[in-house]
Amino acid sequence: MSEKLPANAVVVESALRALGAGGEIVVLPEKAPTAATAAAQLGCEVGAIANSLIFDADGAPLLVLTSGAHRVDVELIARTAGAQRVRRATPEFVRAATGQPIGGVAPVGHPAPVRTLVDNWLSKHEVVWAAGGHPSTVFPTTFDELVRITGGTPVDVE
Repeated sequence: MSEKLPANAVVVESALRALGAGGEIVVLPEKAPTAATAAAQLGCEVGAIANSLIFDADGAPLLVLTSGAHRVDVELIARTAGAQRVRRATPEFVRAATGQPIGGVAPVGHPAPVRTLVDNWLSKHEVVWAAGGHPSTVFPTTFDELVRITGGTPVDVE
């Protein structure tokens, strides 16, 4: 199984096992850099996709796991995180913080822990799909498991 996964997905798979997560990484037929493309390939609602968005919060990475049906209110996130300035991170910042490319950032498997906020809306879905470290990999999980494995804080993002 692992030998067919992209290298970043193998790292994520190892992190998932170490954290006691239940889902297996799935390789999609095509890259899925957006929630809509992932949902279309998985046959699920866009809202069941956990978008992994990395923000630059006063120079530190902040991961927001948001429902694919939502847009993040950056000012709300800044207040929630207690940051003066929160902005979308550059691809270089994302890669440095996570070791993963934009469009494939997993909730886990980063070089160092990343502060994480988890959209409460994801709790409405029995199964949530999160990126597996590469734009063509995902894994099934739950809201509660995402909060647990990331040490994340449940929040409203919009």
